[in-house]
Amino acid sequence: MGQSATFTTTLWGQGNNAGIVVPPESLEALGAGKRPPVLVNVDGYEFRSTVASMGGRAMIGFSLAHRKATGLGAGDEITVTLTVMTEPREVNVPDDLAAAMEAAGVRPFFDGLSNSLQRMHCDLVSSAKAPETRARRVEKAVGLFAQGKQR
Repeated sequence: MGQSATFTTTLWGQGNNAGIVVPPESLEALGAGKRPPVLVNVDGYEFRSTVASMGGRAMIGFSLAHRKATGLGAGDEITVTLTVMTEPREVNVPDDLAAAMEAAGVRPFFDGLSNSLQRMHCDLVSSAKAPETRARRVEKAVGLFAQGKQR
């Protein structure tokens, strides 16, 4: 892990959206550019995210799931610590998906996908309740990769 910055702010909200506005001086203190991958700690609750630019401000989305987990809402005062994540994110590839990709020779294509796309495909396979559904999802993913399609 890299540099850290801590600040106190008010959880921003507009409609159904909420986020953390990152002060320019805190973003600069991280020393990792304008869109660094970060570990976010909000009053002891942690999650990984990436700083984004929204409306000319540096922000981190704070999803409904995060709001439910913390009991926080727009307008609440929070203390935030951001830590630059220097190590790559790990995706746990299900064994059956990994074996099917190896057999079809498409694992290099999968490895070239973004972390979020890799996670999406793995989560689709992992979340299948019926074995037939799981097998169908593995087959579909491998078929897409063989065609050079990401999704």
